[in-house]
Amino acid sequence: MTTPSLQRRLGLGDAVFVGLGAMIGAGVFAVWAPAADAAGTGLLVGLAIAAVVAFSNATSSAQLAAAHPTSGGTYAYGRAELGPWWGFVAGWGFVIGKTASCAAMALTFAAYTAPPGWERPIALGAVVALTAVNWFGITRTARLARLIVVIVLLALAVAVAATAAAPRADGWFDAATVAAGGGYGILQSAGLLFFAFAGYARIATMGEEVRDPQRVIPRAIVLAFVVALVVYAIVAVAVLSTLGPAGTAASTEPVADAAAASGWTWAQPVVRVGAAAASLGALLALIAGVSRTTFAMARERDLPVVLSTVHPRWHVPHRAELVVATAILLLVAIVDLRGAIGFSSFGVLLYYLVANVAAFRQGRPARRYPRALPVVGAIGCLVLAVTLPWPSVVAGVGVVAVGVVYRALRLRLTRAA
Repeated sequence: MTTPSLQRRLGLGDAVFVGLGAMIGAGVFAVWAPAADAAGTGLLVGLAIAAVVAFSNATSSAQLAAAHPTSGGTYAYGRAELGPWWGFVAGWGFVIGKTASCAAMALTFAAYTAPPGWERPIALGAVVALTAVNWFGITRTARLARLIVVIVLLALAVAVAATAAAPRADGWFDAATVAAGGGYGILQSAGLLFFAFAGYARIATMGEEVRDPQRVIPRAIVLAFVVALVVYAIVAVAVLSTLGPAGTAASTEPVADAAAASGWTWAQPVVRVGAAAASLGALLALIAGVSRTTFAMARERDLPVVLSTVHPRWHVPHRAELVVATAILLLVAIVDLRGAIGFSSFGVLLYYLVANVAAFRQGRPARRYPRALPVVGAIGCLVLAVTLPWPSVVAGVGVVAVGVVYRALRLRLTRAA
């Protein structure tokens, strides 16, 4: 039987913008409040820690993607380098955690755009619309990602320019404010900020649709990561220096509030448009990434094989996309997931833990980066995962346990048959 496969249509620019659309998403507008609540100005140290861990993970992903240019990202890499169980745990954590993130992004978009009482219908409509974009081919996804990233970067540029005209918050950066959260608070902020950089996983999960993947994917991952890091660092300083750590922690829209502090009344609506666009960009990339991982897991029989079919005209995993979209719609309809950053971060950290272990196991011919980097990445993932808010850790462990039981039962039934 012929194994279903996708078509290679994306170039370097497409891959970079898909990654940026995932990384410079709603998080850049929303993550500063919980991070500042955990660490005060020490979130800047947390951002640096998150960046080091994320860079280690990015290089591991790039190295693995060059050796295994297929759909599924770390699910496929874990299977190839470590064995089926490792791959399953990574893929399961990614699909469940990022499906919740999709619902959170849809609700975030609605929070910025919908009239009171219309948040859920608008969020449901956004999921349907972006699923339709993905349905008609990955090149359309990449084109829309470019447009969204440009809108978001322009909105952030306006916000940063506005904060430059605003007065500085007293004592926003001194020894007391940096140390306010202590070591644990800084590590917790790093775990919360980590998901900001995880968008390069979207590039890897679409490895089967990238042209010349051995060259393009590693370059795209590193380029997207560097751009996102610079943007996050600039916005972090702009928001903290304007609102101060206490004001940032108390704000529901910290970037918009920082822009409004300048007196530029027109800047706040621009920032809100950028935040709405960022939510759409993250949702677009997430739907594509989760459906590709679902497709890869179904192809290996770790999920129902019916999800491994490819549309004969549009060359997308259309059944996987429909199932993922249905799950997102259900969550949007019944649950408020705007506070799901911690749960999503747990799943992503587990995913990259497997990536780092797999990269460490690769032999010399496949190795592109120093072997110390995956060690740093793996240790960092473990530390950040256990220092997340405890409800996120408990929920994450519970979800992983459900997946392990599901696969064990499926294997037992297969052997019995």
